Amino acid sequence: MKDSLLCPHCGKTVEKYRNPFPTVDIIIELEKQGIVLIKRKNPPFGWAMPGGFVDYGESLESAAVREALEETSLDINLKYQLGAYSDPERDPRHHTISVVFVAGAEGVPKAADDAIDVGIFSRDSIPDKLAFDHGKILYDYFEKCFPKKQS
Repeated sequence: MKDSLLCPHCGKTVEKYRNPFPTVDIIIELEKQGIVLIKRKNPPFGWAMPGGFVDYGESLESAAVREALEETSLDINLKYQLGAYSDPERDPRHHTISVVFVAGAEGVPKAADDAIDVGIFSRDSIPDKLAFDHGKILYDYFEKCFPKKQS
C-alpha cells in the first residue's frame, strides 16, 4: 500500500486519506410473512440483514439488488431508503457507512454466498444475536414503518 499519493496535475505529494467503506443493507419484506434475515457464514457471526460492500463503479441501488440476490436468492424490488448508518464502531472489522434500503420480494429465500441459513422473522421474533448495528436499524424500521399503538 502506498504511503502517499501524487497529484496527477502537478506531481506533488498529497496527503493520503483513510475513508470509510460504503456498504448497503436490505430489509426484505415478504408480504404477510415478515422480513428476511441471514445467518452469517463469516465473522462477525450472527443474524443480519442481507447486504455487503459496494463495488467500484456500482450504484448503491445496484449493490443492494446484487447483494440480496447473492445472499437470499431473491429478486427484490427496492421501495425506498430507510437511512444511512455511520457509527465508526458499527462493524468491528473497519469503519463502514451503510445505506439501508427497504425492498419487497416474492418467493422462498434460500441461503447462498455468505449466508449459511436464512429465516423469515416478525417484529416479535427477531433473533437476539444480531451482527453489526442491525438491532438498531431494525428498531428504527419498525418504529418508523409500523409504530406500536399506544393504549
